[in-house]
Amino acid sequence: MTSRHLVSGLLLTTLLPVPVVVAADYLDIDQAQKAVFPDADAFQELVVQQNPDQLQAILRAAGPQPPHGTIRIWAATHNGALLGHFFVDEVIGRQSLITYALGIDSAGSIRDLEIMAYRESHGGEVRNPGWRGQFVHRSALDQLKFRADIKNISGATLSSEHVTQGVRWLLALWQAALRPSNGAA
Repeated sequence: MTSRHLVSGLLLTTLLPVPVVVAADYLDIDQAQKAVFPDADAFQELVVQQNPDQLQAILRAAGPQPPHGTIRIWAATHNGALLGHFFVDEVIGRQSLITYALGIDSAGSIRDLEIMAYRESHGGEVRNPGWRGQFVHRSALDQLKFRADIKNISGATLSSEHVTQGVRWLLALWQAALRPSNGAA
């Protein structure tokens, strides 16, 4: 290959479209905890383990799932009383992980959903308060059906679907492993 061909090839590659990747961290864990449970004065990280049968039961209840990254869980308390549980989860968007936080109060109702980090070129509309607000006060898996209960966002279909599926997983996990036995804080 001559140097002329090499230069032509390099010039041609500079004219090709380059995918835009928007990687943004919006909230760290402390900020997300305070946004979801502003009245909490303590967060204690928990380790929740299930046997294979329990995992299968959670999967059946939650439905199909996208690939997840790390899931972390904290008990949120105020003066020692349980307010609820705070989750940080990661689900695949189109190609990269979306990190989000979810709060479920001690009665099993979703308090808030916060997008902590978004790493895709499209679909960042899942950060919009109107879309995230669809989850608030829902407490049953049959209230979290994508496209029926939780509306799709045009141009953010995979992001909105996968976050919805992830929220279903966390609610099913809460119901199976974290629900207070007496139903009260």
